[in-house]
Amino acid sequence: MFKTLQPEGWLPAKGYANGIEAGGRLVFVAGMIGWNGQCQFETDDFVAQCKQALQNIVDTLACAGAKPEHMARMTWYIKDKKEYLQRARELGRVYQEIMGKSYPVMTLVQVADLLEDRAQVEIEVTAVVSDDAPSASLLR
Repeated sequence: MFKTLQPEGWLPAKGYANGIEAGGRLVFVAGMIGWNGQCQFETDDFVAQCKQALQNIVDTLACAGAKPEHMARMTWYIKDKKEYLQRARELGRVYQEIMGKSYPVMTLVQVADLLEDRAQVEIEVTAVVSDDAPSASLLR
C-alpha cells in the first residue's frame, strides 16, 4: 500500500520520508493541538503539548480504522523553532512512544501564532488506508 520514495544517491531521511506513494482510502485529520478531548490544556510545556496533539491524532485516526502506520503526510506548525531544536531528542522519544516507527512525509513550519493562545504546536495529518479495510465508523 505504501512505497517510500528515496532518490538514488541521497542520504536517508531521518525521522521522516522524502516521499511516499500510496493508494487507498484517504483520511484527513485537522490540525490537532495539545489540549485534551474536553478542549482544555493540561500544560504549557512544548513536548507535553506535542505528546497530547499526537495522541489526539491517533484517537482521530482510529475513528476511520487507521493507525499511525497509515499516515502519509504530517505538517507541524510550531511557535518556537529554537525550543523544537533544543528538545528534539525528548520530542523524538515522545513521537516514537505514540506513533511507533511510522515516519511519513513531514513539513515543519514556525508560525507567528496559533488560534488558541496557549497552543505551542498544531499538527495535521493525511493518512491512506487500504480500500478493503473497514472504517471504524462503519463498524458501529
